[in-house]
Amino acid sequence: MSWVGKSAAEIAEAVRQGKATAPSVVEEHLQVIAERDGRIGAFRRVRAERALAEARTVQEREDLAGLPLAGVPVAIKDNVAVRGEAARNGSAATPSAAATEDHPVVARLRAAGAVVVGITNVPELSLAGFCDSVYSVTRNPWDPRRTPGGSSGGSAAAVAAGMVPLAHGTDGLGSLRIPAACCGIVSIKPGQKVVPPPEQDWYGMSENGPLATTVTDLALALAVMAGDMSLAPPAGNGTGSPGHLEFSGDVGDRPGGLVPSGPTGLRIAVAATPLPSGFTVDPEFQRAAVEAAHTLGGVGHTVVEHDARLPGWLGSAAIATWLACALRDVRGLDPRRLERRTRSLARAGRLLARIGMTGSTGRDRWRAHAADHWFGDADVLVTPTLADVPPPAERWGRRGLLKNMRVNVTYAPATAAWNMAGWPAMSVPYGWHSTGMPIGVQLVAPPGGESRLLALALQLEAAHPWLRHAPLG
Repeated sequence: MSWVGKSAAEIAEAVRQGKATAPSVVEEHLQVIAERDGRIGAFRRVRAERALAEARTVQEREDLAGLPLAGVPVAIKDNVAVRGEAARNGSAATPSAAATEDHPVVARLRAAGAVVVGITNVPELSLAGFCDSVYSVTRNPWDPRRTPGGSSGGSAAAVAAGMVPLAHGTDGLGSLRIPAACCGIVSIKPGQKVVPPPEQDWYGMSENGPLATTVTDLALALAVMAGDMSLAPPAGNGTGSPGHLEFSGDVGDRPGGLVPSGPTGLRIAVAATPLPSGFTVDPEFQRAAVEAAHTLGGVGHTVVEHDARLPGWLGSAAIATWLACALRDVRGLDPRRLERRTRSLARAGRLLARIGMTGSTGRDRWRAHAADHWFGDADVLVTPTLADVPPPAERWGRRGLLKNMRVNVTYAPATAAWNMAGWPAMSVPYGWHSTGMPIGVQLVAPPGGESRLLALALQLEAAHPWLRHAPLG
């Protein structure tokens, strides 16, 4: 049988039990990447020979029977260190030298038995909600005319196209949740200090996290990345996940985690139009958020409508932070090798810095406001992930500041607030837009709410299953 299209939990269980081997699983996925990625452009680099060699090493490990991700092919976003590979971050201006050590998140994935099959495309310096660069224009598997979102667009496209069951991404202002919603998959941005952050941590706002097609896979990958197996589904829940099995590496062995039925009795606040005045949300996206909340109501939670809107000053602060991050990220890079968009974002960040607007602008004020006005009587907030369907897949990096800012802010303005707060948030597929594109709903919780979000997402998945992959053939 083919393991392409199977979940990470299913693959790992098969490899642990000897029903499949890590090299055969990886070889099948490499073949599918070769067949499909020419249409999608998800990968900057495919590590075919190295991945097969690493899969053979996994197969020979003495602790194979206890590896949570035994033989699972994974893709890594091109902005963290992978030993032996250059992290170009979508730019011709970044160093081409190979990393000598894995980022801790990559090391944990490998310790758990995962095999890195490739490095995925990003927009230059991961600064946009699209996924184009000098290396590729990455396309959405559901509609190649549209972007898969960004900045973890290559990772999301690889998962949605069935080229890998799991991928890594980062999220500084929505860069996991935006592409997950665009591509009809599930992703989570953990809160602060749950997972080791990327080197470009965007003033403490950017987090590493997983993208997957199932909530079980997502929880398992997050547990491995966090070094905390209490976030994983427990053994014996019918998912095929090992949960708290021991394995080598620095991931812990603590019992606990999700159960299929999940919690009840939470207070769910739904905000279908959470944006400041002047911003609009597609009515179909609004309806999906309301319906998702009421689906949770049907399994025992209390649903209340939330009519508050994000304050206008928060949007200004988020844009100022975005521009400050661009200014910080271009330091030391040759401006002649940077794209027009990147230069213009950094230039605007420099102008704002002169008047005292930096990466910390408004964040403390927003945390206090969010705690009082958005979560004073709610355990979880449900909103649309996006405000509009994904824009075209084009070379946005060659365009200027105003064009990029207008399109980014118009279609994906609802995610940055929770990076500014540092709180966990995720995107879950929920239905289809009349254009044929998937719809994502965003779940948000106060600090420490990762397990709560995963449990609710598992309930949504059980009540309203989604298609795992785009029908690429």
